[in-house]
Amino acid sequence: MMDKAPFVIRTMTREEVDLAIEWAAQEGWNPGLNDAANYYAADPNGFLMGLLGDEPIATISAIRYDASFGFIGFYIVKPEFRGQGYGIQIWNTALDYLEGCNIALDGVVAQQDNYKKSGFQLAYRNIRYEGAGGGFVEPDPSIVPLSAHSLAQIQTYEQDFFPAPRPQFLQTWLTQPSAQVYGMLKDGQLGGYGVIRACRSGYKIGPLYANSPTIAEQLFRALKATVSEHDAIYLDVPEVNAEAVAMAECEQMTVSFETARMYTQSEPELPLHRIFGVTSFEIG
Repeated sequence: MMDKAPFVIRTMTREEVDLAIEWAAQEGWNPGLNDAANYYAADPNGFLMGLLGDEPIATISAIRYDASFGFIGFYIVKPEFRGQGYGIQIWNTALDYLEGCNIALDGVVAQQDNYKKSGFQLAYRNIRYEGAGGGFVEPDPSIVPLSAHSLAQIQTYEQDFFPAPRPQFLQTWLTQPSAQVYGMLKDGQLGGYGVIRACRSGYKIGPLYANSPTIAEQLFRALKATVSEHDAIYLDVPEVNAEAVAMAECEQMTVSFETARMYTQSEPELPLHRIFGVTSFEIG
């Protein structure tokens, strides 16, 4: 009788991240067209693959933004290998890589209890809204496309909204193909910004950060007007931001999915009332 192939966990190459993206698509997560390159830029050492012999059967991402904060995503085991102990092995390897960090994740609600066993605590729910693009937007000189020249300004503005610096990721995210970046500029100061990017199906808006609900609404409408009324658009909002929920409902968007935002340590003090769209369920 042949010995069972060993289960080996190792860091992915950049090309192997494409496989994780493909598995995510098969799970119905609708990844962006450039997500592999975008996410890899956040932490090239943070993507893990589990193999039985030469066959990849499990993936996970453990993005270590700095010594204090990390984010877990892409926790996928091929369906035929589930329930055999491979998932928990790659999960524990990811937790070891993020040792010492406050670790966050956006997990499916059904898995909350399992995550609690690993020390995660529920902070709030993120709700995915689906709607249609298009629409007419009155020209507004304060709502402008942002270019790579605005990168430093955006990075400064974003410091309030994320628990750790992520300059390499932002540079890639803001300059990715098939995306538009808009900001609200008044007297040279950013009052909000948002990104819309092409996905396997339709477009996702995220992040969408704004100093007020009015600015968020203006940016949202400008972003959705960059695509066709026949295109689906998606916006992931923290449920605790009542103004964001109201905006999505006012735009006749409907709930299509939700996640549990959880942390291993105390919830970071973020201005959730100014977060109208989460960047990504996979890496925060």
